[in-house]
Amino acid sequence: MTRAARALAGAGLAAAWLALAQPAASETLFKIVTVKDEIVVGLNDAELAEIGGKDAGALAKAIVAKGSLTLWQYAVQRSKEGALQQAPLRKIGVLANASLRVEPYTTPYKVVPHE
Repeated sequence: MTRAARALAGAGLAAAWLALAQPAASETLFKIVTVKDEIVVGLNDAELAEIGGKDAGALAKAIVAKGSLTLWQYAVQRSKEGALQQAPLRKIGVLANASLRVEPYTTPYKVVPHE
């Protein structure tokens, strides 16, 4: 087996292992910005499918269409091992408002899925 073939096979094996290591339901984080404050919320794959999209526009449209949504608020917390992580804090209600803005949110920390 050539060096390139071994590298390609190794990369394929690593990708397969990473796919198995990933949780079944991932969290997508969004920042909701109002005149008063900003909060980070998380939706899992099933919730994103329910609102009809995986982007900030779909979440904003769902809030406006329904008038309000109950979402999980996320915050940076420490794990039992002491590492920082983005974890669910509490369920909150988000009301439609003309000055509401929804943005995608990225974090350098591990994201803990909500219930």
